[in-house]
Amino acid sequence: MASHSDTLVVFFGATAGANGGKLGSDERELILLVWQIVDLHEKKVGKLQRRLVKPDSLDLTEQCKEETGLTVDELLKAEPLDTVLQQFQQSVSAEVKALGRSSYTLCVDSPLIVRQVLHPEASKKNLVLPECFYSFVDLRKEFHKCCPNSGPARELTVPAMLDYACIPPVTDQVAGVTEVKSMVLITLHILADPYSHKFTGFEAVKYKFESGACSKTEAVDSETVIRARGLPWQSSDQDIARFFKGLNIAKGGVALCLNAQGRRNGEALVRFINAEHRDMALERHKHHMGSRYIEVYKATGEEFLKIAGGTSNEVAQFLSKENQVIIRMRGLPFTATPQDVLSFLGPDTPVTDGSEGLLFVKYPDGRPTGDAFVLFACEDYAQNALKKHKQILGKRYIELFRSTAAEVQQVLNRYMSTPLISTLPPTPMVSVPMPMPVLATPPFLATGSTRDCVRLRGLPYTAAIEDILEFMGEHTVDIKPHGVHMVLNQQGRPSGDAFIQMKSADRAFMVSQKCHKKMMKDRYVEVFQCSTEEMSYVLMGGTLNRSGLSPPPCKLPCLSPPTYAAFTSPAAILPTEAALYQPPLLATPRTPQPAAHTAAPALAYYPPQPHAQLYMNMNMNYTAYYPSPPVSPSTVSYFAAAPPGSVAAAVAAQPSPAMLQHGAQHGALVRMQGLPYNAGVKDILSFFQGYQLSADAVLVLYNLSGQRSGEALVTFPSKEAARQAVAERSNHNLYGHTVRLLCCK
Repeated sequence: MASHSDTLVVFFGATAGANGGKLGSDERELILLVWQIVDLHEKKVGKLQRRLVKPDSLDLTEQCKEETGLTVDELLKAEPLDTVLQQFQQSVSAEVKALGRSSYTLCVDSPLIVRQVLHPEASKKNLVLPECFYSFVDLRKEFHKCCPNSGPARELTVPAMLDYACIPPVTDQVAGVTEVKSMVLITLHILADPYSHKFTGFEAVKYKFESGACSKTEAVDSETVIRARGLPWQSSDQDIARFFKGLNIAKGGVALCLNAQGRRNGEALVRFINAEHRDMALERHKHHMGSRYIEVYKATGEEFLKIAGGTSNEVAQFLSKENQVIIRMRGLPFTATPQDVLSFLGPDTPVTDGSEGLLFVKYPDGRPTGDAFVLFACEDYAQNALKKHKQILGKRYIELFRSTAAEVQQVLNRYMSTPLISTLPPTPMVSVPMPMPVLATPPFLATGSTRDCVRLRGLPYTAAIEDILEFMGEHTVDIKPHGVHMVLNQQGRPSGDAFIQMKSADRAFMVSQKCHKKMMKDRYVEVFQCSTEEMSYVLMGGTLNRSGLSPPPCKLPCLSPPTYAAFTSPAAILPTEAALYQPPLLATPRTPQPAAHTAAPALAYYPPQPHAQLYMNMNMNYTAYYPSPPVSPSTVSYFAAAPPGSVAAAVAAQPSPAMLQHGAQHGALVRMQGLPYNAGVKDILSFFQGYQLSADAVLVLYNLSGQRSGEALVTFPSKEAARQAVAERSNHNLYGHTVRLLCCK
């Protein structure tokens, strides 16, 4: 409403639950509206109007019955809220017109009736409020301007203002009528001499939430931020703004939080325009969004910036287009182009500015992640796009979700901050005897029947190694080096299980007795004593149940090549490159050996080395059956990327000691970069046609998502053959991609 309104509508409301300073805090519905017009020029008052409102639930609290004197029978005869609001608008408009005035503004004794009751209830019932409910004046603040010694404005009440102004209290005992008549007396008092007050403090309710970008350098007041928890995973920023309807959220002030896998975790940080709105938001703790209740807590500006802040110019430019609806696409083929995405969306869902309205998420080295954000000019276009959820692009189904500017920043920040080069201190070379077997299993997984391990079951999915160490308490000193193993499921996510190797069976027994059903992050964790053999079975994909051990599954695809042997090392010191490339990369074709129940051969340990280029071009990964990470976060002992089941295949194909002693061969590795993501072993063999390579000589590398990374390793029978291949085939094309070849030293 305009700030020059010449009429005030003194307005009061009550709910079926808490009233007064707690009005709206319990989500109870409106049951009473009372109003009266005050002509600011003539200082006259109109007719007092009182309307009962029929709520959907007729359950009145005892406090409500006592304060309002209303009964269920009276409310049964009342009209619903939408009808009463129409009556209000018609009555006020007619009366204002009769007075010869052109505009009016609500005057309330606190913002709660408008912000915490009317707007939230209308939003839940899908009612469109009249425009007059988007602007109002707070009588307490206007009175405080005239009488600054009356006390803090937020603590003033109608009886306190009457008492300070020496105005006799109203004797009318009808609920709502007393309050409105008292407010009218206070209004007339400050309009008269000596105050001659002009009402200027018009407060506005935002019509809609404004999206926008936030910079990490922006100052955010911690008194304006809250954390909402328990949100439905598909909630958008508009859904959250609707939950806080009536309160003014800062531009771009909704930041949806993501978990470690880049998916929404049911939490959001919300920034309001000031502390008053933040405090009202806290009163909505455990209010409902659909059938779910939402927890609301205080948060800090630092937390908000950590989630919503960004520094990328590309993102800032992408988000500079205001009033756009943002959709997130996930699962795109790595070869997808802007034109592919535009064709997928179709002509009925035009993207803002065409390809300029697309933002592909990439790793720091420029490789695609499979995620993209798309801008649409209106809600209809966005709805059309969402209808394509899980439709096929290429050979993959694409997921589409509503997104926010803060989520764009958060996703980009996460991927762009992924370390490419190891920051760990260099570790000394390890002198090893020859011949050296391939590291098919980690050295710390030697099998045995001694029950010197414990299994933790029921861990929170957010639990990290630090949480497990804290959970173990004083028993952490009894954990073997590299002895903590997190178990992942087939999607590469935490399964809620972990294994810990203790220094002895007695220590393992002690831990299982003292830590069993101990709490970790609001969940009790079961702790069982087990053997290394049982642990190894689970880590390789088997299961532990009451009937004993179930072997790992056999239907998963095997890594190519399926068998592994060893190079005979020319020196006692392991070469740097070989140290970084773990077992699948130190591969020479070898005939599979039948399984035999023999003692496991001695295993060599290849420590990580600080080689920047290799870390730059190599994605490290855990298979579905390997722990992540197997040691403390300060140690790297990762396995080269491989599809699920590769480790089991490597172990099954581990060569016998006799083979290692008599059959080791020399060879040379060539690394291929820039391969098409759909290139397979046959394509690589065709690329090297004439070099007489077998399929076992080719190793395709996979990234963290279990997808091909565009790189491969090829084993040549000699260094001369490898050098010849690099000289002749480097920078040649394979399906339109320039393939680079490098000899591994």
